[in-house]
Amino acid sequence: MTKLGIIGGSGIYQMAGVENAQWETVETPWGAPSDAILTGQLHGTDVAFLPRHGRGHVYTPTNVPYRANIDALKRIGVTDIISVSACGSFQDHMAPGDFVLVDQFIDRTFAREKSFFGTGCVGHVSVAHPTCGRLSDACLQAGTDAGITMHTCGTYLAMEGPQFSSAAESKLYKSWGCDVIGMTNMPEAKLAREAEICYITVAMVTDYDSWHPDHGAVDVSDVIRTLQGNGTKAADLISRLPALLDQRPTTCPHGCDTALEHAIMTAPDHRDINLVAKLDAVAGRVL
Repeated sequence: MTKLGIIGGSGIYQMAGVENAQWETVETPWGAPSDAILTGQLHGTDVAFLPRHGRGHVYTPTNVPYRANIDALKRIGVTDIISVSACGSFQDHMAPGDFVLVDQFIDRTFAREKSFFGTGCVGHVSVAHPTCGRLSDACLQAGTDAGITMHTCGTYLAMEGPQFSSAAESKLYKSWGCDVIGMTNMPEAKLAREAEICYITVAMVTDYDSWHPDHGAVDVSDVIRTLQGNGTKAADLISRLPALLDQRPTTCPHGCDTALEHAIMTAPDHRDINLVAKLDAVAGRVL
């Protein structure tokens, strides 16, 4: 049974159209998530909406409690996560207002906890293909039907922030073949994989970063204006997903929900019982 989790990025702090809506406080062993979680039904499908930065945008990209957020969504039964995120573009044809479905990441963050596992319970999860193709296909159809210009197979450069990149950095990342740049989808995507939750990033382009000859710097006022329009488009895309995702396969054809099958390396008699207890929601299936 599908329970759709929506993580709202910059400019998306509410979710309209949810029936029986209530804000639910979820406690996790990793601390408090960014905010309470809005639960209810969207066109008959159970949904859970979490504003990544908190309502009012209180968390910086570095300080978002990523582990608590993913644990909380897993704990309440979320099976599929749609991560909606603002981003800059490195490609002329990926213009402000377009949406990019990300299937690869380059992680340049350095000040964040990136795994649920650690000393006393070591786990190695593959993120060779970090997003779910089934969710990508559904988002592509939903976005296209909503009249949004959609791009697929995007590579997302995750930077630490909160400052935007320098022109030299922007040109370097473009030369690497990256398509978009953002500050929040790492370690979020890695943690979703560790939690065996299907995950896709819907990257909403707000600007051309600082590489573009006609855009020497990111103008926050322009970004905010584009964010507002993107928020409306994102709501339209999301509203179309329940009809496309209501028939969930028993197992994910891309292996998202079995990512931990052979990942735990620490022998059972050497595992830290305290860490194992913290992993009850995330890794309870294999522990």
